[in-house]
Amino acid sequence: MEEVGEEVSIPVTLTMVAPATPPISAPPSHLQSPSVTPSPLATPDTRTPRTPRTPRFITPLASPMRKAMVNMRGYLEEMGHLTKLDPQDSWLPITESRNGNAFYSAFHTLTAGIGAQALVLPVAFTYLGWSSGILCLTFAFFWQLYTLWLLTQLHESVPGTRYCRYLQLAKAAFGEKLGKLLALFPTMYLSAGTCTALIIIGGSSMKLFFQIVCGPTCRSEPLTSIEWYLVFVCLAVVIAQLPNLNSIAGVSLIGAITAVVYCTLIWIVSVGKGRPTGVSYDPLEPKSEVARAFGILNALGIIAFAFRGHNVTLEIQATMPSTLKHPSSVPMWKGIKSAYLLIGICLFSIATGGFWAYGNLIPANGVLAALFKYHKSDISRGVLGLTSLFVVINCLSSYQIYAMPVFDRLESGYTRKTNRPCPRWLRSGFRVFFGSVSFFVSVALPFLPSLAGLLGGIALPVTLAYPCFMWIVIKKPEKSSAMWYINMVLGSLGMVLSILLVAGGVWTAVDHRLKLRFFKPQ
Repeated sequence: MEEVGEEVSIPVTLTMVAPATPPISAPPSHLQSPSVTPSPLATPDTRTPRTPRTPRFITPLASPMRKAMVNMRGYLEEMGHLTKLDPQDSWLPITESRNGNAFYSAFHTLTAGIGAQALVLPVAFTYLGWSSGILCLTFAFFWQLYTLWLLTQLHESVPGTRYCRYLQLAKAAFGEKLGKLLALFPTMYLSAGTCTALIIIGGSSMKLFFQIVCGPTCRSEPLTSIEWYLVFVCLAVVIAQLPNLNSIAGVSLIGAITAVVYCTLIWIVSVGKGRPTGVSYDPLEPKSEVARAFGILNALGIIAFAFRGHNVTLEIQATMPSTLKHPSSVPMWKGIKSAYLLIGICLFSIATGGFWAYGNLIPANGVLAALFKYHKSDISRGVLGLTSLFVVINCLSSYQIYAMPVFDRLESGYTRKTNRPCPRWLRSGFRVFFGSVSFFVSVALPFLPSLAGLLGGIALPVTLAYPCFMWIVIKKPEKSSAMWYINMVLGSLGMVLSILLVAGGVWTAVDHRLKLRFFKPQ
């Protein structure tokens, strides 16, 4: 299936009378898009404003030529470009609506960038210790923030083209075959794998919430873990019937609020209740120097796993209108900065607060498991239940963000073969199908969230390496310039780290004798 970017033709100079109607090719559903609204040329202003670009000695003030040129100039400044749209873009869930703004960007980015993976960060500190843990977390935070900036600028890096999907940008940078090879699996894996992990975490949290609310004297027959997974999937699929990425902005807002609240609640309660007996902050003593090295790599993988969302950044930006005067990168970056201010506060607080509260006693599942393990008896059921409920809501919201690229790809296959939009029943069928597949995988691989270091290593190139190489290939900075060196060093470092982190994740799983309980959720 071929990916086609949105092509835009931007005239540089005006040397003749502009046509009465701009050459716009778009389906009827895009006529309401901000980028293809009716031209002001249809109803020209009777007044002719002065402009320094058309001096009087060349073009008389009241001449028809001058009026046409001024009107065209105003049109171009307002509309930004003459758009030749790929008709199928108006039929796909990522690009069919382009009324996004900085608030939508912040909501989506915050929901995609923070979640249950943040709760595992204190585990990385057990291998790294205080100083190394904070240093690595800080470096990773600013590194991924830099690559996010690169992606927002690369979205419209080529005049006349918007790269609305990560895979499109990868193909433009690395070529059709290599780009697909490098980016298709990681991005689809990040989307489908994250959705699977969210089903496991969300379903387990629903089970825990029921146990807390029901209490120890509850006589109800509890559901099994698989049944709770199914309940979560059913709720997620129902919410997924919202048609496109812009339509779930309210869902993302709710998910973002709940993520910030439960992260704050967990670390404040953990710190407030004091430390269990025997807490130590010294890095874990490994059996050998090899085990120490791989343990550190696994910790770095956990930190890398905490920073996700780059595979949906271009998709979020694609929902925004873009003109020459108001490019989409401006509201997108504004939303990212606001979102990552909150993400940074939450990640650093949960990492340092959780490690201070539990030290090396923290379970492998993270700080939430530690909270229930050490403070279940001295924390009110209301606080515990509210925390579990917020985790469930955040998982349901994050599921929508990460599933949208998969929905988009499934529907693009149909639209390219039939040259018509998906009917509503088929769109719903695709989403039910994906929910069923992710449910099956969650039941088959219930240990997936325990492989945070390994998953972080696999996803690291998409987040930290590929954007750097894309900038070099597309922007072509002068060789040996600062931007060339920065991107080449960071990109190469990211690829090397990815290989090492995968090895570290595999070693840690084997060394800790991780029990791979296939089809046995607990």
